[in-house]
Amino acid sequence: MREWTVASGLIERDGELLLVRNVRRGGVEDWSTPGGVVDAEDSSLLAALTREVEEETGIIVSEWVGPVYEVVAEAADLGWRLRCEVHLAVAYEGEITIADPDGIVVEASYCIPSDAHDLLATCPQWVREPLAEWLLDRWELTPEVPHRRFEYDVFGTSRSDLRVERR
Repeated sequence: MREWTVASGLIERDGELLLVRNVRRGGVEDWSTPGGVVDAEDSSLLAALTREVEEETGIIVSEWVGPVYEVVAEAADLGWRLRCEVHLAVAYEGEITIADPDGIVVEASYCIPSDAHDLLATCPQWVREPLAEWLLDRWELTPEVPHRRFEYDVFGTSRSDLRVERR
């Protein structure tokens, strides 16, 4: 089973959320919050997140809180398990500039939450649902419940026949 960890950032400005448009293998496009895979060279998950956000958007985050939520998606049929921590930026600077060395992120934009729901319609359920719940509920992080956890099972062997169930 191939496993990897991803970090993703919630970055807001004047009530709008920063989303990035990704062009993936095979030309498949979707929108998500900025972030990416935590590499072995990264000193920490937050260092990886800060690096990815700067690469993808030009925004330099100096302070994160969270995780706000965590997502685990397991696709036994495809042989992978993904864990993602999503953090909230509380201090940042810079203007949007795209310089993704992976060439996946091709656009970044702040959008109002109702537009975010529309843009997220094509992204995987394990990305869309937790973010949609956060946009609606905006739960607080407390010592008793430090973050929410979302778990998904992914069935199928190709993108066209995937079936996703929330645990």
